[in-house]
Amino acid sequence: MSELIDKTEKPQTFTDWMRVTFKDVLDPIGAFLNRLGLMPNTLTLIGVLGNALGAFFLMRGQMLVGGVIILLMGPIDALDGTMARLRGEPSAFGAFVDSVSDRYSELVIYLGLLLYYLQRGDWLLAGLVYLAAAGSVLVSYVRARGEALGYEAKVGLLTRLERYIVLAPSLVFNIPHIGVGIIAVLANVTALQRIVYVRRQAHAQMKAKERGRSEA
Repeated sequence: MSELIDKTEKPQTFTDWMRVTFKDVLDPIGAFLNRLGLMPNTLTLIGVLGNALGAFFLMRGQMLVGGVIILLMGPIDALDGTMARLRGEPSAFGAFVDSVSDRYSELVIYLGLLLYYLQRGDWLLAGLVYLAAAGSVLVSYVRARGEALGYEAKVGLLTRLERYIVLAPSLVFNIPHIGVGIIAVLANVTALQRIVYVRRQAHAQMKAKERGRSEA
C-alpha cells in the first residue's frame, strides 16, 4: 500500500502554501519566543484559552470583541509548530497535541455561537452552527482515518486555515451567520471530497493487487 501511495502525487494545500510564504515572518518571531524560554506547548495552551475567552464574548453577543480575540489567536496557532521546529524538537506527540488542541479551539468557538443563538431562540442559525461544527470535525477525522490506513487525504476546499479565514472576519464584522453558513456547506463538501479521494486510492490499490495476482 505504501508503495502505491508514494507514487500518488500529494496535493499542495493552501495551508502548505501559507506555511512556506510566511516562513520568513514566523521564524524570527518563533526564535524570539524560544529565547524568552516559552515552550511550544505553552503557546498551544494559550491559543486554546484565548479562543475559549473569545467564545465567551460570542456567547454574550459581543461579536467584535470575541472576533478580535479569535483573530489574534490565529498566528499563535502557527507559531507553536514553528517554535518546535526551530528547537529541533518536532515530535509525533507534539503534532498530536497540536491537532487535538486545534479541534478544541474550533469547537469551543462554535459552542459560543451555539449558545448565543439558542439564547435568542434562533433555531435555524443554531442548526447551521451544528452543521459547521460537524463538518469541521469530519474534515479532520476523514484525513486522520485515511492517513491511519496509509492513504493521502489533504485535499478539499475548506481546511482549518480556510475555515479560520472565513469565520474570524465574519465575527469581527458582526455577520457570523455568513461565515457559519459558508462553513456549514463547504466543510461538509470538503469531508466528502476527502472521502472520494481516499476511495479512489483504495480502488487503485485493489486494481493493482488484482493485476499482480493475474500476472503471477
